[in-house]
Amino acid sequence: MQQSFVMIKSDGVQRGLVGEIISRFEKKGFILLEAKLATPSRATVEEHYAEHKGRPYFQELVDFILEGPVMAMVVEGENVIEVIRLMVGDKDPRKAMPGTIRGDFANTMTKNIIHASDAVDTAEREIKIWFSK
Repeated sequence: MQQSFVMIKSDGVQRGLVGEIISRFEKKGFILLEAKLATPSRATVEEHYAEHKGRPYFQELVDFILEGPVMAMVVEGENVIEVIRLMVGDKDPRKAMPGTIRGDFANTMTKNIIHASDAVDTAEREIKIWFSK
């Protein structure tokens, strides 16, 4: 089975969307292996988004994630990375289709509710950052 890292960002937590989002994954047949409500450190968030360092939006993204707690999760299932990315929708809420998480709940490019791994190697790296044993 494949695993993915999913994070409900601070805006999703603040708006009370955690249960709704987890429910969508469970209804799809995915298993929630690990989950924690976390207030991450700046170092954790910067490590998570390291590939964006140096880009104009990097600091805004980091500061946004640090606005409040996030729900970090490891989700498992058949083709879970690809399917969850489809369920999440486009990062631009103006382009996200209705029925997707971002299409239904996101407001801006920064405040877009959720992060989901985009590849197997990314998922492995992100899971290690957030769920080191």
